[in-house]
Amino acid sequence: MAEHNDADVMFAQMMRPHHQQAVEMSEMILTTNGLDPQVTDLATTIMDAQGPEIETMTGWLEAWGEPMEPEGGREDHDMGTMGGSGDMGGMGGMMSEKQMSELGSAEGVDASRMFLDSRIAHHEGAIDMAQDEINDGRNPDAIELAESIVETQQAEIDQMQQITLHPVTDKV
Repeated sequence: MAEHNDADVMFAQMMRPHHQQAVEMSEMILTTNGLDPQVTDLATTIMDAQGPEIETMTGWLEAWGEPMEPEGGREDHDMGTMGGSGDMGGMGGMMSEKQMSELGSAEGVDASRMFLDSRIAHHEGAIDMAQDEINDGRNPDAIELAESIVETQQAEIDQMQQITLHPVTDKV
């Protein structure tokens, strides 16, 4: 495994739980009634992309002999919540337990809208963390993943901003 530095380790340690929440949000929304088909497709795409990335980052941390979380846990780092990241990069866009619960109980257009709004903020946080890795990382594989995250998640933000939600009607 190529050389790595603290920025590479922090990227993997912080992006893993960020991606895990994205997968959890996607799984949750896919069980929702009356979901806009565009949102269903997007949630599936997010799960399919971020699941393997979690495995990749887990493998790096194991190969580097680093813990899965920063020393002291993620709570010691600026985690940010919906609406952006904090001054340390942190994990901006992460949803609180309350927000996750609200998403889980929403249905139809409301659920679709909540998912899209939260995903945009979540993706923006991931892009910020990935940009920190691009700027400060040393490991070429980690930098390449960060560049991919910036590209794919910005494209998904653009896609989400274009989705016009319409109520889904069940026709018998």
